[in-house]
Amino acid sequence: MEAIKDALRALRKRHLLEEGAHAPAISALSRPIISQGSEWKEKTEKLETELQQCYKAQSRLSEQLVIEVAESRTSKAILQEKELLINDLQKELTQRREECVQLQEELEEKTKTVDILIAENKEVRSQLEEMTNRVQKAESENKMLIDRWMLQKMQDAERLNEANDLYEEMLAKLKANGLETLARQQVDGIVRRNEDGTDHFVESTIPSTCGHRIHAHEGGCGSIIFEYNSGTLFTGGQDRAVKMWDTNSGALIKSLYGSLGNILDMAVTHDNKSVIAATSSNNLFVWDVSSGRVRHTLTGHTDKVCAVDVSKFSSRHVVSAAYDRTIKLWDLHKGYCTNTVLFTSNCNAICLSIDGLTVFSGHMDGNLRLWDIQTGKLLSEVAGHSSAVTSVSLSRNGNRILTSGRDNVHNVFDTRTLEICGTLRASGNRLASNWSRSCISPDDDYVAAGSADGTVHVWSLSKGNIVSILKEQTSPILCCSWSGIGKPLASADKNGYVCTWT
Repeated sequence: MEAIKDALRALRKRHLLEEGAHAPAISALSRPIISQGSEWKEKTEKLETELQQCYKAQSRLSEQLVIEVAESRTSKAILQEKELLINDLQKELTQRREECVQLQEELEEKTKTVDILIAENKEVRSQLEEMTNRVQKAESENKMLIDRWMLQKMQDAERLNEANDLYEEMLAKLKANGLETLARQQVDGIVRRNEDGTDHFVESTIPSTCGHRIHAHEGGCGSIIFEYNSGTLFTGGQDRAVKMWDTNSGALIKSLYGSLGNILDMAVTHDNKSVIAATSSNNLFVWDVSSGRVRHTLTGHTDKVCAVDVSKFSSRHVVSAAYDRTIKLWDLHKGYCTNTVLFTSNCNAICLSIDGLTVFSGHMDGNLRLWDIQTGKLLSEVAGHSSAVTSVSLSRNGNRILTSGRDNVHNVFDTRTLEICGTLRASGNRLASNWSRSCISPDDDYVAAGSADGTVHVWSLSKGNIVSILKEQTSPILCCSWSGIGKPLASADKNGYVCTWT
């Protein structure tokens, strides 16, 4: 800019000098050479033209100078903005350096913490290895103790067999001495007035009349059972509900919900406080009757649970059978399985003995098997049917057991000898499913079984003949149950209807 200003000054000075230099010459020459006016006039015009061009050049330089000044100011403003941005970036860089230093300090602290944790982990691993060694040692000692305990149980069983042999020998002597009648009364339990629970014993009557016909469930009713020594009936169906009925009025008392599958079988504890249901969802559900809530969900089976029973004297132990070919013993106080028995043929029905130590199971191969529930040992096996066993029922005194099969035969076995002491059949009695349940009356005098034609046949155990045929339902009968107070008899069908008979 200073150079441009100097150039403009020099240009003006030159112009003034040229004007001063030419003016005397022009005035001096104009007088003597008027005759040559035209020539000088041309020179003058030429000089004026040059002067105008100089003015134009000066104007262009002035405009260029203004533009350069404006651009210089703009550049100066941009420079100031860049300097401010550089200052901000320097401040941010300083802040980032401080954060980096802080992060490095934290990283060092974390590294020290990790080193401490690694050291602690090594120590814990060493402790775990030590505990694992202790556990393995304890397991080996436990196995040795179990082997010793099993040996002791085998010795006890041998002593029990010796005692049974001695008992049979004494019984033979009693028969020889003419005391056969008294011995039979004592052994067979016919003198039931001296047994526990005789306060509730009532002689059963032959049912003939339908007291109530109840639509209990949608889709079928697969299981029914009475409370102990009561007329209250529990029903379970394909609608996954368990319902409680007053058989005197036919009214619904309450419904129990929570099952995840169809109800296939049920059992009631001896104190009538809990009801257990075997379901198609591979689980068993335990309800508290008073509150209607699920107390336990017993899991462990891997296929549908088709049968369940509970101890006759204890409300703690439950046994179940499933299509995973296992029988499981459950502790209701703890809520888990305490023992498992394996077998080869699917089990359709089970029943616990009076003492709760033996399980009777009916299988698809038609056999009745007896198991020691504590050891899982097979005690005995008998071929009772030519087709699948559908039901196993124990008499009140525990001396007889009733089995029903798909061969449409109902066999009564002596539980001590496993000999058949009665066979019941009827031309019109055809079982409807693999889980058709029959039952024995509380006085052990009658047997009731449903048929696929909707009838219920009642036999006399002593005579072996049919004493009543009950006809009210139109669909196949799935199960029957007799109240422990002698009446009523209840039957449930495939359409979900339940009939009570008196």
